[in-house]
Amino acid sequence: MEFRETFHRLDPTIWTDSYLPAWSSRAAARATVAAGPDGLTLSIPPEQGPWCPDTHPTPLRVSGIHSANRSGPVGSTDAPQPFLPGQTVQEEQATLLGFAPHFGGIAVTCSAVLTPRSMFAAWMVGLEDRVERCGEICLVEVFGDAIEDGIAAVGQGIHRFRDPALTEDFSAERHAVDVSRPHTYRADWEPGRVTFSIDGTVTRVSPQAPDYPMMLILGVFDFPDRVGDPAITPSMTVSAVTGTGLGPATAIRS
Repeated sequence: MEFRETFHRLDPTIWTDSYLPAWSSRAAARATVAAGPDGLTLSIPPEQGPWCPDTHPTPLRVSGIHSANRSGPVGSTDAPQPFLPGQTVQEEQATLLGFAPHFGGIAVTCSAVLTPRSMFAAWMVGLEDRVERCGEICLVEVFGDAIEDGIAAVGQGIHRFRDPALTEDFSAERHAVDVSRPHTYRADWEPGRVTFSIDGTVTRVSPQAPDYPMMLILGVFDFPDRVGDPAITPSMTVSAVTGTGLGPATAIRS
């Protein structure tokens, strides 16, 4: 099976336009998005408010979307990517499985505008329909304060979280990558192995792999308590998302 998304519009049958809305609400977590011929741009303008201001331990602003969504009922702990122990659902989310493959090659072509207080990322993560199905494959994570003279510390690898079958295997190696220009970040995910690459060059290999369907999250983040010009709008522009050689998928548009 194959998947290709170029974001001439944001398809609501595939994408949730709010970042992890179970922990607040769809309205409160809604991203600032623009879709068109050049792809999808996620941005955080100065007037955009904080994400989960009453519960997140540090000030954070986010524009993020993901390719699946689900939760248990309000008051339960049943939703993906909690950031606090025992965190409870604030708004129940209907199940949407737009792009949730189980193995395959996933690639994101994107560029970003960052300040020292912002970052962008693209990652696959489990839907947590069972608590242990929570591991992450990070295709790319770049902080603005980790860029110097055209060299960026590019985070890639596996985050274990609460999956007992995985071990933490993540690092941010320095690469000659100008994030203001488009680059393709890819993970080739197969049973027992994930191979990471940038623009076709292999950057790391992890001898393990999450073994359950995963959704893709794309996001740009701003940290108001860090040094940086608050008048600059951080953004992430995604020109394409592709999935190739995909294994059994929970749902997919081919």
